[in-house]
Amino acid sequence: MAMKRVATSAIRAFNSSGIPSSSSIFTRELHATPGSKKIVGVFYKANEYASMNPNFLGCVENALGIRDWLESQGHQYIVTPDKEGPDCELEKHIPDLHVLITTPFHPAYVTAERIKKAKNLQLLLTAGIGSDHIDLKAAADAGLTVAEVTGSNTVSVAEDELMRILILVRNFLPGYHQVTTGDWNVAAIAHRAYDLEGKTVGTVGAGRIGKLLLQRLKPFNCNLLYHDRLKMDPELESQLGAKFEEDLDAMLPKCDIIVINTPLTEKTKGMFNKEKIAKLKKGVLIVNNARGAIMDTQAVADACSSGHIAGYSGDVWYPQPAPKDHPWRYMPNQAMTPHISGTTIDAQLRYAAGTKDMLERYFKGEDFPPQNYIVKDGELASQYR
Repeated sequence: MAMKRVATSAIRAFNSSGIPSSSSIFTRELHATPGSKKIVGVFYKANEYASMNPNFLGCVENALGIRDWLESQGHQYIVTPDKEGPDCELEKHIPDLHVLITTPFHPAYVTAERIKKAKNLQLLLTAGIGSDHIDLKAAADAGLTVAEVTGSNTVSVAEDELMRILILVRNFLPGYHQVTTGDWNVAAIAHRAYDLEGKTVGTVGAGRIGKLLLQRLKPFNCNLLYHDRLKMDPELESQLGAKFEEDLDAMLPKCDIIVINTPLTEKTKGMFNKEKIAKLKKGVLIVNNARGAIMDTQAVADACSSGHIAGYSGDVWYPQPAPKDHPWRYMPNQAMTPHISGTTIDAQLRYAAGTKDMLERYFKGEDFPPQNYIVKDGELASQYR
């Protein structure tokens, strides 16, 4: 019953704001033309886990919980996990689909080539947050609308980041592995386990997730720093106990722990390369739930092997799913997971409700909530410029 109440409240929240409609200046209108639409969703396959929780909506089998609704209105709804290569299931539907729904957790990479082939495509929806799996410039040039469910999993990701910080600081994983292998060696854990209190934590990016993380870190009595393109309101800064650092290169060497909370853009791609990492404090801990491509893959692996990075944790990789030979799988002092931080059941309920809300608006010819747009009328959202 509790989860049903969450689902109901999430749907009400996303349906509460009415935004006046406006028409696009491009040939591919945002608003649906009359008639049946072909909607394709790309999600991960859950297999036996799909039936274990009725609110597990983000998988192929449960398809965001919108199949019956869409089909009752005469629309065609196709879902698949098969998204790579010229013969994949997604590729077969590219020429005549109208709407493509995908997630950051099992991203369908929407390239300029795919956009060119998709003659009927009008709308690209991300069920979640983060639309960098789409060639946004190509989408803008083609007059497409790109939108995501802003705010749907910010709490989920911020909580996960706090967990990862503690896992690294306390050297938790080696202790867990000792228990599962029948060992008992306190010294092997304690020689690199610390308190979080008193440490300097810096977030690179202080948007919705970054602010929530800072809020959750305040009770730990850390020295909190943040770098962002926008400075917070002084009152909020005071509430969070965080100090603004305008110069990223000046902030990074001060940090015992660095958390990546910036979107992946042309400016941030490969930002943490060999040279940038060399400037970090020796023994730094890094948490990255933003995007794997912000980091230079081999530079991170080398720094973990040398000990310059004392611990690296995150759930984002490039590409995704990560290949079996990805070096982060095998580097020392890592606490990596598949991309899971933003797809808790609570988050799934929110981003499923948000996706349904935007589809309803699309069919009715109404605009989306402004914060959900990533590309609109040929313009990219400010965070992607």
